[in-house]
Amino acid sequence: MADLDHYEIILGISGGIAAFKIATVCSLLTQHGCNVTVCMTENAKNFIAPLTFSTLTNNQVMSDLFDPRQNDTTTHIHLARKTDLLVIAPATGNIIAKMAHGIADTLLSTFILCAQSPILVAPAMNTHMYRQKAMQRNLDTIIKDGVHIIGPEDGDLACGDVGPGRMSEPEAIFEKISELLKLSPPKSNA
Repeated sequence: MADLDHYEIILGISGGIAAFKIATVCSLLTQHGCNVTVCMTENAKNFIAPLTFSTLTNNQVMSDLFDPRQNDTTTHIHLARKTDLLVIAPATGNIIAKMAHGIADTLLSTFILCAQSPILVAPAMNTHMYRQKAMQRNLDTIIKDGVHIIGPEDGDLACGDVGPGRMSEPEAIFEKISELLKLSPPKSNA
């Protein structure tokens, strides 16, 4: 696979058990030359530690919209402008609903709302949640808005259910990211 040097990626991680799999995606991206900024929801931190991602990326993990360590309260806007791709994985029902309705009440949902790059979403949730009419409407809405979707897959879920809702495997997510990035040159080279 060709290197993806100079691409800027925001990797948004929401609070689902599949969050631990995203370390592999993050590692693959950095190994292939991407600069990755990770943005975690507070709930995501219950599943995997931010230290994992700061170690893999050599970048500070972001999660607080008003982080006192940042001198600029508009960092999210500047970062969103220079990003080549915003990836949300795992994408819980909560973050998908926020996307569908334009709600920006966390750093991640704010990144989504001000994104000027393509967005890739990897849904992950319980089968019954995934099949709900409201969830299907929300997915239809974000697809109509131009968001790219990968998965979910059928399979065994952490809760013991079997069916759709399992997040796509890290390698498949990485391949989809590579596909999307190759459609345009990195903004840092533009």
